[in-house]
Amino acid sequence: MEVRRTAPVKLVVPDEYHDDLHETADQFLYCANEASDYCWDNTDYEDCVTSNVKARDALYNRLREETDLTANLVQEAIRRAVHAVDSGVDRWKKGKRTNKPEFTSWSMVYDKRSATFYRNKISLSTVNGRIECDFELPADSPTPYEEYVLADDYEFRTSTLQYDQAPTSSTSTLKHGR
Repeated sequence: MEVRRTAPVKLVVPDEYHDDLHETADQFLYCANEASDYCWDNTDYEDCVTSNVKARDALYNRLREETDLTANLVQEAIRRAVHAVDSGVDRWKKGKRTNKPEFTSWSMVYDKRSATFYRNKISLSTVNGRIECDFELPADSPTPYEEYVLADDYEFRTSTLQYDQAPTSSTSTLKHGR
């Protein structure tokens, strides 16, 4: 049986990597917003693109050329936009008019190809190469960090990085079971 858990973990980002993460986040948001523009139709929800494959086939090469993001980060940005458009279409079908998704918060999705997860740190792809950030260990005990991140029974699957000038937080989804 597979069990998934989400554990928020703060990262210690060395000062020399702040600009790398900011630029990566800016380019990730650019890709997500370009994908949202492509996928959304203001006149009919049936004309909205809710297929990851269709959106990726139409946008991937152009976005790779226009940005310095790794392939996987471009794919994750497209996937994020398609998911948001699909959610909007679901609301629209139920008679709740919604607007085209717009991405403004510095939030990026990393998976095992764009990040390497360790028990006490993470290595992240950025527009200027990979960087390593230690996890900020919580003072209280027990914590989700101790229960899930440090437990060998769980493996990392994805991480959503929320980034700003303050200490960065990463919400990681871990899977238990094989």
